[in-house]
Amino acid sequence: MYELSAEETAIVEVVADWVDREVKPVVRELEHAGTYPEALVEHMKRLGMFGLAIPEPWNDAGVSTPCYAAVTEELARGWMSLAGAVGGHSVVAKLLLDHGTQEQKDHYLPKMATGEVRATMALTEPGGGSDLQAMRTVARKEDADYVVNGSKTWITNARRSDLVALLCLTDPAAEPRHRGMSILLVGKGPGFEVSRDLPKLGYKGVESCELSFSDFRVPRTALLGTEEGLGFAQMMRGLEVGRIQVAARALGVGAAALADAVRYSQERESFGQPIWKHQSIGNHLADMVTQLTAARQLVQYAARRYDSGARADMEAGMAKLFASETAMKIALDAIRVHGGYGYSTEFDVERYFRDAPLMIVGEGTNEIQKNVIARQLVKRNPLR
Repeated sequence: MYELSAEETAIVEVVADWVDREVKPVVRELEHAGTYPEALVEHMKRLGMFGLAIPEPWNDAGVSTPCYAAVTEELARGWMSLAGAVGGHSVVAKLLLDHGTQEQKDHYLPKMATGEVRATMALTEPGGGSDLQAMRTVARKEDADYVVNGSKTWITNARRSDLVALLCLTDPAAEPRHRGMSILLVGKGPGFEVSRDLPKLGYKGVESCELSFSDFRVPRTALLGTEEGLGFAQMMRGLEVGRIQVAARALGVGAAALADAVRYSQERESFGQPIWKHQSIGNHLADMVTQLTAARQLVQYAARRYDSGARADMEAGMAKLFASETAMKIALDAIRVHGGYGYSTEFDVERYFRDAPLMIVGEGTNEIQKNVIARQLVKRNPLR
């Protein structure tokens, strides 16, 4: 379904084959135990998945955003948590590519490409949620350093990341408030604590944590780029690819749920025939495949728009909105197709149903996406 070159198609096929051989046989046990998938992540490093968003000269295996989305879909088809392990990492890579100094790019990107250095981003705060204007994490200048105080929450891979793109206030008095925000590239150190792992409905295996900063010092060179006050705009561009990635995760969950429903509907019989022949079940399947196919087209559209260099926040928002809501509906319909067995932990459809809501509320809630879409729609179509 993705318009890829032969080389990129081969990359997607390698990942799909790996998912079928190595991920699907172990995912149920790992997920139910909440076990971090160490061996699978190490294999992902060897396959080059942490470098897909990083081009030459720092990596010789970078791919287009449509290919990146297709690989993400395949990972999520096996286990959405694996796709989550590379999501924030790729956003940080894009932040460095678009806004980092040459020294920052050369220092971080080669090691990020191999997965030797893993990265995440820290935006959300306990009292703010999607309202980044309510941010309270402050980095004040002191001598040659920034001194950071504040907290963040819902930070994926926080315990295993060596690099955190931290959005904070370097000028709390700025008006409007977003003009006082900057991104600092920070590592672990005194005053930086991963305070707790958050318990979750789904998205198991990969940790989501709270971070706290208490007089945490980083050098002024930790500033992304060379100018303060640009962090909000920088992060919004980064979130375009982040939202495409989340939308692609939703496609993977939806594709897995649809495949399981189609298979079960042929295996299961009632009233003397496979259940897919009953109109109520057949209608579910028809709706599921139609909606998933439409969602995939939106993700492709957003990915191509992003690669064109044009602003893609509306397109990424539409893709994330539609794909996530579609994944949720497909996961529920897959349970309907499975009947009572869909409620059993012996079948994977219950996991899809627990994983799907993350894409609705993550990377900016769908309510926020609608605001973004409407704002951009009007901005692009002003009254003459």
